[in-house]
Amino acid sequence: MFTGIIKDIGTVNEITPKGETFQLAIKLNNLKNKKIALGDSIAINGTCLTVISLIEQGFKVEAMPETFRRTNLGSLQVGDHVNIEPALAVNDKLDGHFVLGHVDTTAEVTNVVSDQNSVVLSFELEPKYRRYIVEKGSVAIDGVSLTVSGVTDTGFQVSLIPFTLQETILGELKTGNQVNIETDILGKYILDSKVEEYQHD
Repeated sequence: MFTGIIKDIGTVNEITPKGETFQLAIKLNNLKNKKIALGDSIAINGTCLTVISLIEQGFKVEAMPETFRRTNLGSLQVGDHVNIEPALAVNDKLDGHFVLGHVDTTAEVTNVVSDQNSVVLSFELEPKYRRYIVEKGSVAIDGVSLTVSGVTDTGFQVSLIPFTLQETILGELKTGNQVNIETDILGKYILDSKVEEYQHD
């Protein structure tokens, strides 16, 4: 379980590909003094992965084919930055919203526009997942908990304050980039349970 509040920006130190599976070595920055143990769950760009080994100032994780196909992690290159969030501890504050680290799909950045003290990002999202996006609802973009500021015919928009731009990799996004999307789990349960009810009536 995560909250979408990013704790560090890591750097991809090494990539070991093998077909549609791969290992990533991630070097930490602010979290380098935090104890990370083997077997820990950790979210990388919003994708929940398991720490399989420790390296100096960081750790390694392994991704399976499903992760390669559904997320943007397969397109990472050495030197790229990634959002990092350790799993939620029992005594942690619940900021953000409930994020499972189970990425639904990727979305393309279609526009980046400054609006006074904020930056508005527009995304194109495949139709299958648009039903879960509602204005003023929650969405996780590359693991960052955000509020949907607008819904369009092809996707949605979010507005970012300077702090979010500085403390996450979203400040590096450009038109054409692909981001990981996890829609709100509460919305999925509500909508999909209603579909189940209709099918059984």
